Amino acid sequence: MLAFLFPLAALAIVSAHQEPKTDAEIETQRALQRAAYYCAPAVGEFTAARKRAWQQQVLSGLPLNQAAFAPSIPSGGIPALPTDDELFDSETYEATSTSKSNQEILACNVVEDETEIQNNTCVLTPIVTEGPYYHNSGHPIRQNIAEYQIGLLTYLDIGVIDINTCKPLPNVLVDIWQANATGHYAGHPDPAPHLVNEKPQVGGKRAGLLSAFPRTNYHEQWLRGAWETDSHGVARFTTIFPGYYTGRATHVHAKVFTSWSENKNGTFTGGKLAHVGQFFFEDDLNMQIDKMFPYVENPIRDIRGRTRNWRDSLNIFEDSHGPEGEYDPIFKMHLLGGVINQGLVGFITMGVNASHEADNWWKP
Repeated sequence: MLAFLFPLAALAIVSAHQEPKTDAEIETQRALQRAAYYCAPAVGEFTAARKRAWQQQVLSGLPLNQAAFAPSIPSGGIPALPTDDELFDSETYEATSTSKSNQEILACNVVEDETEIQNNTCVLTPIVTEGPYYHNSGHPIRQNIAEYQIGLLTYLDIGVIDINTCKPLPNVLVDIWQANATGHYAGHPDPAPHLVNEKPQVGGKRAGLLSAFPRTNYHEQWLRGAWETDSHGVARFTTIFPGYYTGRATHVHAKVFTSWSENKNGTFTGGKLAHVGQFFFEDDLNMQIDKMFPYVENPIRDIRGRTRNWRDSLNIFEDSHGPEGEYDPIFKMHLLGGVINQGLVGFITMGVNASHEADNWWKP
């Protein structure tokens, strides 16, 4: 048994977006943080291995858009791109030289030194609110969630580690959802009729926020999807870079289910929920993408503008760092090509307690 294990019952008191207040809650968070640091070397190597595998694909001659992530390919005899199992097989790239740790691809250094342990892989992303735009049903099981949404091509490589073992967690379902380039969520196109002229709240934790747009379209599923982690604890998605909306920093929502059932229509029904969180992007990157089409057409661009990370409403960006501010919930981004408009790939690793069960519903 590892020295950092602690009574799991204590976890029950830490619900979505509930700040630790009592001594017991604070000690639970600190115990989790200690566990995270214990896992840090394992997680750093885990992320480095994923980056090496991606680099090897590119250096072996695969096009960038294929090498970054294998998209969902229908069954029925159509050849599939290499799986993570194949990528991590030492024989797959026997003839590929990787002696140079910083090889350049399309004139940009897309993979950092493999020995570096990234801050954003310090495990255990704290639990924060799921927000008002999650759909308890209808999220499709798929890797490519973009559909026909226009925006900057973005691949997301999300690793999951169990903090109880410091090992990658295979066969769990990573469920993500995000806003489109102009700050809207699928199914929620407009504000409620009586709130069309609503102004952002002034003061308090909800400062800058508007009331959530109601769900009025029950068919839209764009920028929503879930995928099972492979044997190496990795779920990969093809999407677009998310836009922003009033009061919130640019973010991607995520849940991790350790049990679920697949429906006949290709969606899933969630079972045991181990984690609810949100991931972010560096403000400098956000500001550059704001200059690109269609992000320049965000309806609040010239009215209120974007909300920076440090001003994120409800303290969500702050809460995502944990009570002692030691976590980093920001994707580590790399260019896919020589310039930004060729797309991005982002890496992040989250640590979850696979024994924990969180509430799977929205708490305003």
